[in-house]
Amino acid sequence: MNLSRITPNSVSADVTAAVDPDILQAAAASVGNILLGKEEAVRLSLACLVAGGHLLLEDLPGMGKTILAHALAQVAGLQFNRVQFTSDMLPGDLTGAPIFNRDKGEFVFHPGPIFAQVLLADEINRASPKTQSALLEAMEEKQVTSDGVSRPLPRPFFVIATQNPVDQLSTNPLPEAQLDRFLMRLSLGYPDKAAELEILRGEDRRVLLEHSAPVMDAQRLIALQAAARSLHASEPILAYIRALAEHTRHGAGLRYGLSPRGAQALLAAARAWALLAGRDHVLPADVQAVFPAVAIHRLGLSGDARDATQAAGELLAAVAL
Repeated sequence: MNLSRITPNSVSADVTAAVDPDILQAAAASVGNILLGKEEAVRLSLACLVAGGHLLLEDLPGMGKTILAHALAQVAGLQFNRVQFTSDMLPGDLTGAPIFNRDKGEFVFHPGPIFAQVLLADEINRASPKTQSALLEAMEEKQVTSDGVSRPLPRPFFVIATQNPVDQLSTNPLPEAQLDRFLMRLSLGYPDKAAELEILRGEDRRVLLEHSAPVMDAQRLIALQAAARSLHASEPILAYIRALAEHTRHGAGLRYGLSPRGAQALLAAARAWALLAGRDHVLPADVQAVFPAVAIHRLGLSGDARDATQAAGELLAAVAL
C-alpha cells in the first residue's frame, strides 16, 4: 500500500473557525492532572468523546474509572448524571416513566437520569440483561421511547459505562450487540510508581476535580465533533482499515471478525485521534493508536488486558502498510 499518496485536506472553513486548535490539548492536560499516569487512556477517552462514540471502562474497583468519567464531563462543561446499576434496577429507573398527575388528571412523563449529556453507567454488568438493554436505543438512536412517544436526548450525548471483571460475584456479561455500541473499551490498570506516590502525597482527586474549570462547552464540543467527522482520510488509509478488517475475518484465529460497523468505528476513532494531534488528515499511526481500544471487544478477545493488547499488536503487525 503506497502511503506516499496521502495528502492533507483542510477541514471546511465554517467548522475550522469554531475550533480552537489548542482546546483538546488543554482538555487532555486538565484530565491528566486529576488522573495521574494515564496519559494514553485520557487521550483515548477524549478521542472517544470527540468521535461521538461511547466508552466502556473495565477494571477492578478503585482504579479511577469514576474519576475519569467525572473529569471528562467537567472539562467539557457538560451536564453529568451518574447511575449505580444494581441487580434490582428496572429499565424505567434509567429512562424515566409516565406517572399519574392528580392535578392534571393524566399521566405525565418524568425523565430518568439518562437525560444528561454525560451519563456514567456505573457497574453496568451488575444489572439484569433487561436493564442493560434499555441503554441500546439511547446509545444508538440518541432518544428514549416511552408509551410510543420518542423523546430526544440532550446533545451531545456520551455514555461512559464501567464494569467489573466478569469473574466477580453478581455480574452479568454484556451481550455482543451491546458491546458493539461502545466505540472503545479501555482498562486503566494500576498507576506506575511515580504516579501512585504523587497520588499519596497530593490532595484527594475528588477535591481536585471540584476545583477544575471547564475548557469548553457543549457547542464547542459539537463543533469539534463536526471537525473530526470532516477530517480527510485518503484512499490508502481506507484500504488499510479495510485490510485490517479483512484479516480479522480470515485466518486470524479470532472468535469474531471486525464488522463493517466496526471498521467505520475504527475510522471515526482514527479521525478524532488525528484531530487531537492537531492534524487535518489521518495517518496510519492514528489507525494503529486506536485499534486496540476499538477492536478488542469486537473480536471476542478476553482475559488479561495485556494479553488482549498483545493480540491486537500482532494483528497490526500482520497487515502490511
